[in-house]
Amino acid sequence: MYCPKCGKENFEGADLCLHCSWVLNGISATEVRPDAKTSGFAITALVLAILSLFTCGLLILPALIFGIIAMVKIEKSGGKLKGKGFAITGLVTPAIIFPMAMMLGILMPAIGKTRQLAQRIHCQANVKGLGCAMQVYANDYNEKYPASLQWCDLLIKYEDVQKAQFNCAAAEKGTCNYAMNKNIEKFGVASPAQMVLLFESKPGWNQAGGLELLTTDNHCGEGCNILFNDGHTEFVKRADLNNLLWTVEEKK
Repeated sequence: MYCPKCGKENFEGADLCLHCSWVLNGISATEVRPDAKTSGFAITALVLAILSLFTCGLLILPALIFGIIAMVKIEKSGGKLKGKGFAITGLVTPAIIFPMAMMLGILMPAIGKTRQLAQRIHCQANVKGLGCAMQVYANDYNEKYPASLQWCDLLIKYEDVQKAQFNCAAAEKGTCNYAMNKNIEKFGVASPAQMVLLFESKPGWNQAGGLELLTTDNHCGEGCNILFNDGHTEFVKRADLNNLLWTVEEKK
């Protein structure tokens, strides 16, 4: 064993150091020597463990390998090498990071999907609110909806609708992310229940038209929110958009 004071070697089981008379009781043969060097493998394991935090776990395996090698070499060095703390950190850190990285990899898509769903529901609530305002306007103006080329302005002026209600959280910034079906203006509330009243569109103000203005970009191309004449809203999938009722054939 090595004396912790003078660093010189003594025979196993000695009570006093033969060189400086330091009490050696309780000191094991593997006690780290005062002049012990820090294991390069231990330092490398620590560095790799830290770098694995910034490399998406790519350096986890090398950190584990160097950590194990460092531990073995330190144990066999007879006190000539130190750095167990570095080696243990190199071993433990990847063991914590790897499960966390796995969990994040699993959860991230679910989190993204949940965010998209929340935006879709918020958008649907906007459309529903605008539909209620249009129904109230029609009740006050002879069962006619606001003029298609002024519908945004008229809802703000007469129905106290806030500008924020015209924006879809998932859409690109703009004054309004919705458009009115121009064909419903003539018949107003008397139009068929399943006729489109409002729908999602590219940004614009007082937009009115038909299918040419409709967009599914706000919700990753999956579909868009539609308000129907009977007041209900629905997220219509892209494959079903061509089945929407946009106009009414007048009786001769």
